[in-house]
Amino acid sequence: MPTYDYKRADGSVFEIVQPITDDPLTECPTTGQPVERIISGGTGFILKGSGFYQTDYVSKPAPKETKSSDEKEGSTNKDTAKSEDDKKAKASKDDSK
Repeated sequence: MPTYDYKRADGSVFEIVQPITDDPLTECPTTGQPVERIISGGTGFILKGSGFYQTDYVSKPAPKETKSSDEKEGSTNKDTAKSEDDKKAKASKDDSK
């Protein structure tokens, strides 16, 4: 059964559960004041619960930052220079033996 909102003559609002087939109330059942049915906006259609996939409401992850081509080249050159220094140091140790 749906819930209907009613506004009393003094401005206060109350809810009452009524079958759809019942006529709207004309007076408040507790105070006897004249009432008017308020048309409400209802609720949006929301699917929640364990029966839905986690990906239904998950936002996409932020794209990963990529290094610029200059930074990539710089790191490659540093790695290459480092490995060449290691080779030279190893060669000088072998020569001293």
